[in-house]
Formats: sequence, structure tokens, C-alpha cells
Amino acid sequence: MADLTEMKQAVFDYAANRLGEGMIDIEPEPKHYETAYERAIGQYRQRAENAHEESYVWLELIEGQNIYTLPQEVTSVRQVFRRTMGMVNGTGGSSFDPFGASVINNYLLNYDQQGGLATYDFYAQKLELANRMFGGFITYTFNPSTKKLALVRNIHGTGEVVLLWCYNLKPEIQLLTELQVSQWIKDYTYSALKGIIGEARSKFQSIAGPQGGSTLNGADLKQESKEEIEKLLEDLLMYIDGSQPLTWVIG
Repeated sequence: MADLTEMKQAVFDYAANRLGEGMIDIEPEPKHYETAYERAIGQYRQRAENAHEESYVWLELIEGQNIYTLPQEVTSVRQVFRRTMGMVNGTGGSSFDPFGASVINNYLLNYDQQGGLATYDFYAQKLELANRMFGGFITYTFNPSTKKLALVRNIHGTGEVVLLWCYNLKPEIQLLTELQVSQWIKDYTYSALKGIIGEARSKFQSIAGPQGGSTLNGADLKQESKEEIEKLLEDLLMYIDGSQPLTWVIG
């Protein structure tokens, strides 16, 4: 499987070939390709739901420490789950894992003989109430800029492991691997490069030559670049990249 460097170079080659590299004497420098590519990645991550992914992260708590730094890829933390409730000192606590309890399995698998969904629902409500009363939930704040997760709790022991429900940015190599996403990034990189070349050509109206010179098409390239980018952004609104549409919003 190709690595990220090879995949990025394939995007650059795609844009260079569409710009006519080798046939015309206008070839952007490598830094221009990087700029156009970074703009494509940035626009996609800013506007597309498919640029993010849901994940779960294990975090081991340390006694006396309530601020933890998460990886840069993490954009938000939705919930913090514990396996115990009450005061945890690293060695004990009351387990409340309902899905590991045989009584719950019996209610779900043998609902026609004993228990039933109503009993399961009552038991789940009982667990939720016990968690609220005896410290089963952890209040927290997350700073998406510094990636600091602050647990609003005094940690009394080392060793407890909590589960973080997070949303992350997909790695670039994953974006370039997905067919629908990679094609959008290629087209956006090409259109952005066209705008860069148009900006360079528009600095001069014409170039002097032995037969009266030639007129540059900088303005036309800039206009084409603008129209193509607008079309690509509209494509994201149509979810052609595989993003999930918005769900119902009540209220």
C-alpha cells in the first residue's frame, strides 16, 4: 500500500497533468502544489462530515491529576464512561457493567419466560440513578484548541481506566484512500493551482515578443478557478463524498 508521500505526489501529478505540464512553459513550484493541497484538505475538513470519525479512547487516571492532553486529531469529547461508581482509590469500587451481568442476558434472551423489556428498562433506569447519586458520571470540559481534557473531580487513586467517546479528524492517508474523497481533493487542488497561475499571469497584461508579443489569460484562469471551486463546494452540499446528511432537528 502506498504511503502518504506517494499519495500526495499522485495528487500533484494529477493537477500538473491537467495544467499541461511539459507542453507549456508555466509550471508551479513545489510550494505552490503544497499550498493548493493544504487548501483542499483544509476546506474539506471544514465543510465535510466525512472528514471526521467517531472513536473511543482509553484513558488511565493518575492520582491528583485532573487535566489530560489528548492527541491533536481529537476534535471533541462527547462523553466520559466509567466502569465503577463511588470513591475510587485505584483498587476498588462498585462495578455496574450491566451488559456483563448474566441477569441482563437472561432478560434479553429469555424475555418470553422471565423478565422482559420492561424489567430491563427498570433496571437500566436504576443503574442510571445510582450513577448520578454515587459518582458514576464524570463532569468534564474539553478545549478543542489546546486539546486539554479537564475532569471536574479530585482523582484519589492511580489505575482507574475511563473510556472517552470522541470525534477525530480522519488521517490524510485515509482521505486519499477513499475514492469519492480523493477525487474531490484532486479536483480542488487542480482548481486552486489554476487560480495561483492566474494570479501570477494577471500581474502582466502581455509579454513582449518579436511579433508583437502575446496576451496572458490570467483573468480567465482566475474566473475559471473561482467557478470550479464554487461547484466543488456545492458538491459537498449534495454529499457526493459519502458524508451523512443532516438528521431531523426538533426544537
